[in-house]
Amino acid sequence: MPISLTRTLSAAALSLGLVASAAQAADTIKVGTMAGPETDVMQVAKQVAKEKYGLDVEIVEFTDYVTPNAALADGSLDANAYQHEPYMQSMVNDRGYDFAIAGKTFVYPIGAYSAKYDSIDELPDGATIAVPNDPTNEGRSLILLDKHGLITLDDAENLEATPIDITENPHDYSFKEIEAAQMPRVLQDVDMAFINSTFTQPAGLTLDDALIKEGPDSPYVNLIVVRGGDQDRKEIQELVKAYQSDAVADKAQELFQGGAVAGWK
Repeated sequence: MPISLTRTLSAAALSLGLVASAAQAADTIKVGTMAGPETDVMQVAKQVAKEKYGLDVEIVEFTDYVTPNAALADGSLDANAYQHEPYMQSMVNDRGYDFAIAGKTFVYPIGAYSAKYDSIDELPDGATIAVPNDPTNEGRSLILLDKHGLITLDDAENLEATPIDITENPHDYSFKEIEAAQMPRVLQDVDMAFINSTFTQPAGLTLDDALIKEGPDSPYVNLIVVRGGDQDRKEIQELVKAYQSDAVADKAQELFQGGAVAGWK
């Protein structure tokens, strides 16, 4: 065979191989989730995506709220599914990320739990209250305390409120700022802790155990977040459709016992 023809065929074979590899990669997507029941829910979406769309979903688990966004921004992930819009926006503002919302997942109402008291009325003066130390979820907790008349904030609509924004603290509560995922572990060491319902199930808690909690009208619906411009990618849209399925909603109901409300319905 002439050398030129051999080179041409070799180049064509290489080109076809690259196209095949690209096509294979296009049918795979990497998604970040919180370790625990949120990952269990994503596992169902992964199964639906494979069965209905031939899409392979690789799930990467995280245990903090900061790293999944850093991983998305640097291209290590194609999407993440763990945060609501106020938190995402705070990260965009602070770090300059270019993110977009691809779809909604669940509202996970936050509640205040105690291993020592059965009612908010039993909470003593001087109680130690643990609140999440991440942007918006801390404010979310303090706004709930303000709503129940337990403290007064200088702005009850400030989603990024911190304890320094408390103008009246008639019960002399002290506040400990703790990473959200660690809240169940510190529950025994404080009088009350605000825990997202994504973390209550591993601790054997349900939303019914909360002394105070957000109502179903909470604006904090979680999202599937991608880099700007990727929200219309075929694979991303297939992931969203797979997630927003009855099978996923049923799994969330099983795991969270009413602590997860489908945000897309």
